[in-house]
Amino acid sequence: MAARFSDKEISRMIQEVKPLPDNYRSKIQLREKRGHKERELDIVGVDGNGFRLIFRQSNFNPIDFSLILAFCPADTSQIFRLRRYNGKSHEHTNVIEKNSFYDFHIHQATERYQDIGAREDTYAVPSDRYSDLHSALRCLMEDCHVESVQDPQISLFKEED
Repeated sequence: MAARFSDKEISRMIQEVKPLPDNYRSKIQLREKRGHKERELDIVGVDGNGFRLIFRQSNFNPIDFSLILAFCPADTSQIFRLRRYNGKSHEHTNVIEKNSFYDFHIHQATERYQDIGAREDTYAVPSDRYSDLHSALRCLMEDCHVESVQDPQISLFKEED
């Protein structure tokens, strides 16, 4: 059975401070897959909860990307997508609200979408706070209490030699 969480539980997971490991930059260098690049990074929050950052980006369209913060329930192999920062590569429709848009957008896990049997992070809002994967990561870090102990002015991604 899929994990289910209330809005209050989702909020607590988002609020939990999630320190990045010292060597996180080397662990988020995207690797080639079929038609896209991707990478995952597991993080342990200060309360001991497991989280995963999932990065995906098209090889052909730089604004076709997805950056996901997922909660990893203990003793399962499931993930529960708390937030998903998507690029401007497709139209999104919120089925409950009956509104559509074509823009960069942030998906959010909600109890009401779980109640109708949809994916937990089906609801989304348009955003002008980011325009690429790098700036989406900065937004996710701010929004979801993901912290780096390193200098924030250093590039989040470095080019591989």
